[in-house]
Amino acid sequence: MSEVAKKFAELIYNSNSIAVLSGAGMSTNAGIPDFRGPNGIYTKANIENPERIFDLDYFYLDPSLFYKFHKKFLEYITKAEPTFTHKFLVQLEKEGKLKGIVTQNIDSLHQKAGSKKVYEIHGGCWKNYCTKCKRKYSQEEILEKMNNEVVPKCDNCGGVIKPDIVFFGEPVKYLTESEILMKNSELVLVLGSSLAVIPAAMLPSLTKGKIIVVNKGEISEMYLPPQKVALIVNEELDTFFMQVAKEWVGSGAKGR
Repeated sequence: MSEVAKKFAELIYNSNSIAVLSGAGMSTNAGIPDFRGPNGIYTKANIENPERIFDLDYFYLDPSLFYKFHKKFLEYITKAEPTFTHKFLVQLEKEGKLKGIVTQNIDSLHQKAGSKKVYEIHGGCWKNYCTKCKRKYSQEEILEKMNNEVVPKCDNCGGVIKPDIVFFGEPVKYLTESEILMKNSELVLVLGSSLAVIPAAMLPSLTKGKIIVVNKGEISEMYLPPQKVALIVNEELDTFFMQVAKEWVGSGAKGR
């Protein structure tokens, strides 16, 4: 792995415009389990019909299913702390190399770590709004409401409150900004994503430079132009990035 980490570090060192696409694998070391696995949140929350959780029509029909999941999910993300890899990306941004992050995650751990330019294309949990009058609610207000209500309702009009998460049937956010970021990059790092969900999976191919994928497990190569792929690394993220930090002489990563 050290040779691969060395090549990875060299590619970073020689790139002045890096973009990141991150997926669920970024968050597992932070203590956030996946959704569908045997120890996933769907199982922990005892949800029998998980395919309906993020179905927009079903949410308006019966929002209690979503909030059954959401209550368990928020238990994890409020305790979660950014990982070594999250902090490594913050360092890259401070050094001017990393120009932005496109994330499929809704946990806002990139921002919690200190990253400044983050496009949450599937939305995030920290903003919430009433589906009727559009009044905004903070996450603290929602957590308090969820202690007393199965489905949080608006204090103004009684409408159902929905977090600013993209459900099936809604367009992704920041797609134009994400496309511009990728097109202007010399190097794209795909981290913790299996590249199975579009349009996110299509974004790395827009780069004019090279693509590196680091993901533990299988990935879809359907939207990866072979001529642009520099490395595909099947490793756990923090383990690999700790090795990269050792190889990255003078980067400042080693002291972290």
